[in-house]
Amino acid sequence: MQITDNTVVQFFYTLKDEEGQVLESNIGENPVAYLHGHKNMMPGVEKALADRQSGESFTVTLPPESTYGARVEGREQRIPVKHLMGTNKKWKPGMIAMVQTDQGQRQVTILKMGKFMVTVDTNHPWAGKTLTFDIEVGDVREATAEELSHGHAHGVGGHHH
Repeated sequence: MQITDNTVVQFFYTLKDEEGQVLESNIGENPVAYLHGHKNMMPGVEKALADRQSGESFTVTLPPESTYGARVEGREQRIPVKHLMGTNKKWKPGMIAMVQTDQGQRQVTILKMGKFMVTVDTNHPWAGKTLTFDIEVGDVREATAEELSHGHAHGVGGHHH
């Protein structure tokens, strides 16, 4: 089936930086699932997936503007250490942590550690980078009426209520 608006797309990916270093991959795990045409995916990735078929594999290199955006100077914030979420208990500068914000969870990079306060960069760690995605399209199906009314995919790799 072809990827068009109002289809639910599942895909696997490997994300690499400009030097070809692997930053993230879901190969061997659950696929990412999203509702195509509803702004639930990075614009560059969604555009690259449009009109592809289930089973198709391809590579696309995208500028920051169509993925995580440009780096914005002055995005440092001091927050209480207790707000850092992640598997680490010993936080150090350069590490990536999750924090809860008004817009949901967000990745931040630790710049400076104090005993009770931490300075973080709120830019996404990959903001400002040209990224290469190796993508393998998995299942493609028509969205259900419920998915369309909710505006997102349900099930494996999608949203769970």
